[in-house]
Amino acid sequence: MIIDSLANSSCYYGVSELLKKAFKFLEENDFSEIEDGKYEIEGDDIFAIVDSYETKPQEEGVWEGHREYIDIQYLVEGTELMGYSNLERMDLDESDEDNDFLTFAGDGDFITVEPGNFVVFMPQDIHMPGICLADGQEAKKVIVKIKN
Repeated sequence: MIIDSLANSSCYYGVSELLKKAFKFLEENDFSEIEDGKYEIEGDDIFAIVDSYETKPQEEGVWEGHREYIDIQYLVEGTELMGYSNLERMDLDESDEDNDFLTFAGDGDFITVEPGNFVVFMPQDIHMPGICLADGQEAKKVIVKIKN
């Protein structure tokens, strides 16, 4: 898992060429002007989902993970808590292999993510995004999916 500001994303270019392309996409676009939806970057290897939503209480959150894709979750507007845990600390609950979406039961920790920040979740990183700090608020996020 990596937590940082998009201003520092070039520090991670050397990790992989696909990660570099994903960060370049985030750096080169003004997502406050881009509509919600799915955007192809490099076929099925890299694509982005722009999503506007209201943050929710932790009780309504879901621990999720992915085997096929790495997530970069970049917050454009709003502030939210994101839960994180290691796969070894969780129990698999449900599996939707066709959509690379697995849900888990277990415990984790939470970080505050603000506009301009991103979190990279690797396949071993289970996460619970979209959680409110106190009351729900409007948020906008770009999730870049990178083939593992």
